[in-house]
Amino acid sequence: MALCLKKQPFTIATFIFFFLLLSLPQFTASPNDLSCLKVSPINFTNSAEEVITNIQQVTSILSGFTNAFEQPRFLNAVSDCLDLLDMSADQLDWIISATKNPRVKDNSTGNLSSDLRTWLSAVLVNQDTCIEGLQGTNVMGLVSTDLYGVMFLVMSLLDKVIPNEQLATATSSDQYPLWMKYEDMKLLQANETTADSVVAADGSGNYSKVMDAVNAAPEFNMKRYVIFVKKGVYVENVDIKKKKWNIMIIGEGMDATVISGDWNRVDGRSTFGSATFAVNGRGFIARDISFKNTAGPEKEQAVALRSDSDLSVFYRCGIFGYQDSLYPHSMRQFYRECTIAGTVDFIFGYGTAVFQNCQIIAKQGIANQKNTVAAHGRMDPNQPTGFSFQFCNISAENDTVPTYLGRPWKNFSRTVFMQSHMSNAIRPEGWLEWNGSFALDTLYYGEYMNSGPGAELANRVKWPGYHVFNDSSDANKYTVAQFIEGGLWLSSTGVNYTAGLTV
Repeated sequence: MALCLKKQPFTIATFIFFFLLLSLPQFTASPNDLSCLKVSPINFTNSAEEVITNIQQVTSILSGFTNAFEQPRFLNAVSDCLDLLDMSADQLDWIISATKNPRVKDNSTGNLSSDLRTWLSAVLVNQDTCIEGLQGTNVMGLVSTDLYGVMFLVMSLLDKVIPNEQLATATSSDQYPLWMKYEDMKLLQANETTADSVVAADGSGNYSKVMDAVNAAPEFNMKRYVIFVKKGVYVENVDIKKKKWNIMIIGEGMDATVISGDWNRVDGRSTFGSATFAVNGRGFIARDISFKNTAGPEKEQAVALRSDSDLSVFYRCGIFGYQDSLYPHSMRQFYRECTIAGTVDFIFGYGTAVFQNCQIIAKQGIANQKNTVAAHGRMDPNQPTGFSFQFCNISAENDTVPTYLGRPWKNFSRTVFMQSHMSNAIRPEGWLEWNGSFALDTLYYGEYMNSGPGAELANRVKWPGYHVFNDSSDANKYTVAQFIEGGLWLSSTGVNYTAGLTV
């Protein structure tokens, strides 16, 4: 329908109005529209709503198993599962909202294909984590059918979203997502930062515990909320819930400000629930701080840091533990100039994470233990997830301990090491089996232009899923710009990063 407008004189004010209008960021139609869907938007959102209904059914069943008389390990598993289901329902709401309003970029990159596939992948892994926690319990038989049903439906939805590489790339006008304000630009590099709250163990701040400062932060905050943590060791477990958006925690250095805990699987915690520091809220940033789990190698899985925060950044942070130190559980994450240390699978998870200019250190574990740097979990080839290590230094405290770059936790495990230095701690074969021939033909492991004695390729594994990149175009897929769409959101955080293969 055409609209009839009364002709008005073209004044200076009119000129200014149209000039400002044209100066605003223009939304392009390529990655932001619905061309990334293989089905109609109504069909897609209806399917997503069906998944929510199934999740609600599981939640209803599990809510009846929170009796205090149950075993602690069982109660912890149920509690974790309820949290995971709650997060899944939220993520599906984001998916429905983004599909109905594809040009609204709040809390996203603005690349609809990437956002939908990332959030769907998170829903998928949440169910898998729930199942792993409930294994061996009586309630598993009551909810397994529904949980596997949710996974099947989510895999079907993933298949209906066209991957990024099949779409036009975003234009420069899409560079800044609306949740990251321009005034936050230099926060990560500023020598002095105005904090919204200060944590100090000696009582000189607003709070003496980090968790108290987190609890005081506003919910669903659309601007940066800065918590400054003065030097000291804070023995506590911090859990930043899903409603706490855009929190930034700044310490006085990874050797000066430490959050420490010792929760672990042997003593009754699930792997998911053992984290010293866990973050779920969107847009989280940490700088100059360390997260430790001091449980020790004999306590098995004991997480120092777990992140489910989409578009999160960890800059100059320390992550120290033994088995399962760092858990990028889901979503898109960036680690820059961090030191990460541990033993078995000490960087593991289902997320999409790039590690750049990081120190990766294998530690001495228990006798006859083999160290593995990365154990990525990817259950469906349509998931956009994986781990990418670039410009990192891979070494060990004790070069005599057998150390491997990774092993396949799930069928489609994906891990790439590029332009990194590897010490002689890395075994000549490079990679380790998980269980016999499991996933050796479906995993995707890659190496590109690495250096050092541990980077020699002559005796590497001969698995079908292992690749040596001879072409930069293969390696480019795992750079900041392409793998986590860094150009659409990292620029505005102020963190240093290399977008491609050259500095």
